[in-house]
Amino acid sequence: MRPIYFLLFFLFVGQHLKAQQGFEYRQKLGFLLAHRGLMSHLPQAPAVASELSYIYRTNQAKKWHEAYRQPLVGGTLFFGSVGNNEILGRFTGLYGFVELPIVKNKRYRLDFKFATGLGYTNKPFDPILNPENVAIGSRVNALMCFALKQSWRFSDYGLTFGIDMTHFSNASYQMPNLGVNVPFLSLGVQKFFTPEEKETPRPELERPDLLFGLTGIFSGKEMNPKGVGRFPVYAASLFARKYFGPKAGVEASLDIIYKTSLLSHPSYPQAAGLDPLQIGLFVGYVHPFDRLHFIYGAGVYLRDVLRPDESVYLRLGSRYALTSHLEVLATLKTHYAKADYMELGLAYHF
Repeated sequence: MRPIYFLLFFLFVGQHLKAQQGFEYRQKLGFLLAHRGLMSHLPQAPAVASELSYIYRTNQAKKWHEAYRQPLVGGTLFFGSVGNNEILGRFTGLYGFVELPIVKNKRYRLDFKFATGLGYTNKPFDPILNPENVAIGSRVNALMCFALKQSWRFSDYGLTFGIDMTHFSNASYQMPNLGVNVPFLSLGVQKFFTPEEKETPRPELERPDLLFGLTGIFSGKEMNPKGVGRFPVYAASLFARKYFGPKAGVEASLDIIYKTSLLSHPSYPQAAGLDPLQIGLFVGYVHPFDRLHFIYGAGVYLRDVLRPDESVYLRLGSRYALTSHLEVLATLKTHYAKADYMELGLAYHF
């Protein structure tokens, strides 16, 4: 899309927006990180992408708005390249985001942004047609973005400059899955269509400062070499969570993981019974936003007989409270920059 098309889009759609809403167009330039030796042939050209974002500017409608100093939330359409159109293809993505102010005054903001969503590539790995794509094995992938972003406000307009890390992978659901990591620099322009108004506060979900619960997880995982197959992953966690005010918390859990794929993998011909069972101890930081919260942390295996990966694992993702006792979750479990599997499940609070 050319800038004139975005301008016409802003002017037309903006007439129908409510208070606190706007749009941002951002142009991005970056490069593909070859974080594994197997990927050294992939970076061939600069990564060039565009983003169109819907922005909602919070204004004390809920307690967490005030606690986080009126963050920006919204959704973004991503489209462009990641540094190799011939092998990796062109990517399209859609993600939701939160931008938390680090520095904020009337005309300037420095925000920390984090986002999750889905991405699509038209050229995944194919053993015949595209065997050199060792990074992405599926068309649909998870998309994550972490950024530092500056913005300068002029009346209802704004200029932005940011640096971010954009990541695509399918969490080992389909091999290969080394993942795509692209650091970007971006320049953007914002347009808000109505003056700031204070909204009527709405009720928020009440939660105790300390709670205990149980998580059940079901997923799927494919392992190298290609052709071994995809097998179920079953996992459960017994956790304790402590909140320190409206915008911080910590969680510790005992994780029990059973990867059925290890029973059929050629590297473990003698594996049987409980050999694939892993037990880990995890500690993470919780970022609550009313019903939605994000979690980031690390764990270490206490039991890992077959040792298919490193002894330390990472977890990051989101959870959403359906009721005061029940959450749905989607978190990514990784070893360094290598995805292990996507954790999809339910959490129940005792």
